[in-house]
Amino acid sequence: MEYRCVASSPTGFVQQLAACYLPHGYWFYVQGFVPKDKDPTQVDAKLIAKYGIGVSRQSRARRKAVGIANVHYLRYRHTFLLLATHGHHPFYDEETESIRDARKIPIKFYGYSISVQKGGFLRKLKADDSPIPDDRWRVRVQIRREEYEALKAYYLDRAVHASPESLTAALFNVPYEPYAPVRQQMLNLLRLVNAKRRTAGLQPLASDVLRYRRRIVKPFDWPDDRAAA
Repeated sequence: MEYRCVASSPTGFVQQLAACYLPHGYWFYVQGFVPKDKDPTQVDAKLIAKYGIGVSRQSRARRKAVGIANVHYLRYRHTFLLLATHGHHPFYDEETESIRDARKIPIKFYGYSISVQKGGFLRKLKADDSPIPDDRWRVRVQIRREEYEALKAYYLDRAVHASPESLTAALFNVPYEPYAPVRQQMLNLLRLVNAKRRTAGLQPLASDVLRYRRRIVKPFDWPDDRAAA
């Protein structure tokens, strides 16, 4: 079976990373960039062969059982990630100086910051239940701080000058999928915008100007073969 590794969109790249790789312990990563004068598909083939990536689930399970790490590879355009689990593997020998841990250093990609963190609390079953700490490692997808600060500056500048219709459309179409941390960031931004509008005597925007459900995509589906390069 062909190993699929070329995401068709930033949304698909982030979804594959956040839903399929990081939750299963692929925390150790190398982020790289294919030079403009190189064919990305040749880089794909070289790295997949070098690290024995294109194997079956059964092979991955056998490796895990004997303490051998598993490795995945993911690319969108000229940006790629090598991701590994705990264990022994040539990846750790070859990439020693470049390896990062997603629990300590977030993956930065197309304005997102993607990390693995503990913390927070489990969802309460009843409103009066005592909070229970969540000790599991969770994937956290949010807007990078620099990008978020730029968004705040942009929308606060427009808060009292743009029409409600224009602001509504712009907020709804922010190019970030509403993962839970992103939703919180956008709700905070909306509160700041509305505070400025109230101060100016303007009607606040309703909370439904934001997207609350993220799009689920097929990460490796391309409209044609040419797009993969």
